[in-house]
Amino acid sequence: MAQPLDLAAVRSFENLEFLARQLVEGFITGLHQSPYHGFSVEFSEHRLYNPGESTRHIDWKVLARTDKLFVKRYEEETNLRCHILLDVSPSMYYPAPSHDKLRFAVLCTAALTTLLQKQRDAVGLVTFADQIELQTPVRSTSSHRHTLLLTLQQLLERPPAPRRATDVSGVIHQIAQQIPKRSLVVLFSDMLGRNPEEQTASLAALQHLRHAQHEVLLFHIMDRATESEFAFAERPYLFEDVETGEQIKLQPAQVREQYRAAMQQYEQELALRCGQYRIDFVPVDIREPFDKVLYAYLVKRGKVR
Repeated sequence: MAQPLDLAAVRSFENLEFLARQLVEGFITGLHQSPYHGFSVEFSEHRLYNPGESTRHIDWKVLARTDKLFVKRYEEETNLRCHILLDVSPSMYYPAPSHDKLRFAVLCTAALTTLLQKQRDAVGLVTFADQIELQTPVRSTSSHRHTLLLTLQQLLERPPAPRRATDVSGVIHQIAQQIPKRSLVVLFSDMLGRNPEEQTASLAALQHLRHAQHEVLLFHIMDRATESEFAFAERPYLFEDVETGEQIKLQPAQVREQYRAAMQQYEQELALRCGQYRIDFVPVDIREPFDKVLYAYLVKRGKVR
């Protein structure tokens, strides 16, 4: 059973590349020991042997271990292109500097990047808030992965940016127009907008990706206890919008039921729309194990093949 990740410890871990490798290796080991072993990385680096084809590339070591015939799969056979879109807007720094949504998303991105490169798939990174901050090429080399992980390490070390809005829809529309080949687009975001119109626009942008024939995997990053359940202690709080600076003072009980109802409606709408657009929607709680993200990716990867 995977354990929740100590995000505070990640902050003090200087080598994100080493940490990501350790997490992926632990995840793969867990796959071999769980009912999900069919999604193991062997099935990404190998394919089943087809009777009648040459035995030249059969992996005899795998045969001895599994009693099944697998053929080694080479780079030209694993040409998945993955674009990872990472929301770095101010709301992603919630709820605390050492335990926030961005830190969780960065670690998941690092692990996913490591797994993609291990499977010889090409990956590129886009970071954004109100506009695209960084957009890398899509490559499958070890040196490219190293560069991406250094970039993610820098994200962990930088302080929150000054107040600014999030433009999920604008960024996604821009990416949809730029990607030349059918790809897998993975989005890490809390999908929070200032009003229902912005949220509707974000969903329309995701539909744009699907219309362009891209596969889409959305990880909805939340601190569920406070952002969904509004589980605050009963005392006066001064709540502040990290993107606009707007403040309101109140007791949680004054708005808890209305807040929960509004959030439940929004999350249901988000899941419904993603289902209609054939987008894989995965709600993720930063207090839970990160393995859910890698499981979802492996399932999606199987669909794209």
